[in-house]
Amino acid sequence: MKQFLLVILCLLGGTAGLAAQDSRDRAKAIPPRVAAAFTEAGVPVLREAVSLADFSLPLTDGTNLDTEKLRGKVVFLNFWATWCGPCRAEMPSMEALYRRFKDQDLEILAVNVQESLRQVTAFMDQWGLTFPAALDSRGSVGSAYGVMAIPTTYIVNREGRIIARVVGSLNWDTPKLFSAFETLLNSP
Repeated sequence: MKQFLLVILCLLGGTAGLAAQDSRDRAKAIPPRVAAAFTEAGVPVLREAVSLADFSLPLTDGTNLDTEKLRGKVVFLNFWATWCGPCRAEMPSMEALYRRFKDQDLEILAVNVQESLRQVTAFMDQWGLTFPAALDSRGSVGSAYGVMAIPTTYIVNREGRIIARVVGSLNWDTPKLFSAFETLLNSP
């Protein structure tokens, strides 16, 4: 009888381990509807979601942003510079995306790489950009994310996992991309 109970307990322990592994695998999986929506919009989706690396940076408004404050939101994480032509080209479409979805828990965070507060603030004001801009004055966060070219954008789901990466500029103000973000924002 004792051996039988021991076997049952081992099986239950093994099953619990499998259940925990299954839940981790599901967290890494990108829902097919989300993957299809972004792929159709021309945004390459990762094979499996990758955890967002934690960081803290000063914002242009004088406050600090910690990634903890982004939990539960869909995040559009963009690395850029004021002198970058492709960055300049995509900023108005990022603003349109932000205005469309900011009340639905989309957070755009534009991480400026190695420029001064004065330069970034002047640029944001000149272009009428209302989404938050962070200052990565040493380029350490960009390096941690493997940013080799700017602009580079990461799309992060509500669980804090990166589902897509775009290197280069993109017009984010399109019906297909709006639909993709709606799908992601409404995804469990």
